[in-house]
Formats: sequence, C-alpha cells, structure tokens
Amino acid sequence: MVKELRLRKTPPLTSSAASTEKSSDSIKMQKKSETNSTLKYISLITLTLQNAVLGLSMRYARTREGDMFLSSTAVLMAEVVKLATCIVIVYVEAGGVVKLFYTIDQQIIKQPTDTLKICVPSFVYLVQNNLLYLSASHLDAATYQLAQSDDKKIITNGIEQNHFVGFMAAFAACCLSGFAGVYFEKMLKGSDVTVWIRNVQLSFCSIPFGLISCFLYDGGVIRENGFFFGYDKFVWYLVVLQATGGLIVAIVVKYADNILKGFATSLAIVISCIVSMYIFDFELSLQFALGAGFVIFSIFLYGYVPKKPDISLTYKV
Repeated sequence: MVKELRLRKTPPLTSSAASTEKSSDSIKMQKKSETNSTLKYISLITLTLQNAVLGLSMRYARTREGDMFLSSTAVLMAEVVKLATCIVIVYVEAGGVVKLFYTIDQQIIKQPTDTLKICVPSFVYLVQNNLLYLSASHLDAATYQLAQSDDKKIITNGIEQNHFVGFMAAFAACCLSGFAGVYFEKMLKGSDVTVWIRNVQLSFCSIPFGLISCFLYDGGVIRENGFFFGYDKFVWYLVVLQATGGLIVAIVVKYADNILKGFATSLAIVISCIVSMYIFDFELSLQFALGAGFVIFSIFLYGYVPKKPDISLTYKV
C-alpha cells in the first residue's frame, strides 16, 4: 500500500487550470510591455527637453562675461555626480550597504572582462563631452546642434569664435555619440545587468580618463588657479544637467534604441532654435531651416509604419 502511494504521480493540470496559468502569464507580460513602453516615451521626451536646455545652457556658460571655467573639470565632475547618483540608486535597490558592496563586488570587481568592455564607450563619451564644450564655445546654441557656416567673430569674453572649428567638433561628437550609443546598447541589452550598474561601470572607467585629461590639457591652469576655477552656481547646475543627461540616455537606450535617442536629440534642435531667436539673437537662415526640416522629416519617416494590405480581400474569390 505504501509503495502504491509513493508511485502515485501528481495529477496533471486540468485544461481550465492551465489556461488560467497562461492567462496570468499573458497579463504579466502585457503589463511589463506597457511599463516599458511608458518608460520609453517618458525618457524620450525628457531627453529631448534636456538636450535643448543643455545646448542653451552650454552656450550661455561659454560666452558670458567673467572667469572661464575649465570644460575638462566640468566633464569630470559630471561623471562624479553620475556615479554618486547611480550608487545611491543601487543602494536603494539592494536594500543596504552590505548588499550594495556585494552587488558591486559580484557584478563589477569579479567581472573584469565585462568591466573592461565598458571602458570603450566610457572613453568615447568622455571625448564627446569635451568636444561638445568646444563646439559650444564656437557656435551659437542652435547651430551648436546643427552647424551652418565657417566665418569668425569675436564674442563677449574675448575668445575668437570659429564656426568651422565648432562645426568639426560637433560633427566629431555626433560620430562618437553614434558609435558609443550602439556599443552601449549592445552591452545593456545583451545581459541582465541593470542600467545603474552599467553606469557605475562607465563612471569607474571614465573618472580615471577624466583626471588624466584634466592634468594633461589644463594642468598648468589647475595648479595656478585651482581645480574649480571659474565655478559658480550656474556651472554646478550645468554639471548636474549634463550628468542627468547621461543617465537619461542610458534609460532611452535600454527601453528604446540608439536611433530613437538620435531623433530625440535632433528634435531638441527645433526648441533650441526657437529659444535662441529670443535669447541669443539667432537669425534663422534658409540653409539652417532646410537642414532642420530634413532632420524633423527623418523622424516622421522612421516612425511611419505603412498599413499592411488585407490578405483576405486580396485572395477573396
């Protein structure tokens, strides 16, 4: 009798129970998909606004009167702010300091190959951010995102503005951004590592590169005037704004893709252009209008989904 009881198997799920389980899984998948879709569009809108505000803020910071801060130190501080923010988020998700260090140890320190792979986009992003500051010094806020000419003029703080240099810096930054974005998207979507841990990895690699670039290019000025020379509340606001943009880009790449990130950045041109007319006396030329029009049209082309033909009508007898 005992043997007979042991040999008995658990009865299979009935059809109604199986269908209920499938329905539950389907509902969970649908909710997850809706959440991801919501995060995608919220992050895209936020990224568009952030890029527009960043372009205008960078332009103002690099052309206003007063002591000029060092762009290399601003880029480095943005990485430090981003690292601190991500560590706080990982700490909250992990649920304590011990679990925080355990997560960092397991996913970063004990994964040296994976961490070294992240050094590629971290270095590229660092160069890109420095190029953006160079571009902002030589271009007006709208042209900084879509350059149009190569003439020179003198700006308020005595720096000679060269549109060709600004254009080349912006063009190089765009190319580097595309490469780093695709690479980072592959890293994000090719593993189960969270966005925040990936950003911690990026910062761990970017901060040493940033320190080297600071003392390599601006070492003399830093030794003479200090690391935070020219900093004020507006510069700190710019640092936080740039760090926020890095986090938003990671979220967009995770829940959307790098192409949509590029379109969100391009859409910021229109906002920057309109605002620049009132703040920086930017004159809208036909060449600029055509360029911006092509960019906006490409956004609609990418989002357009042609209607599929009704097969039942095609083969109807």
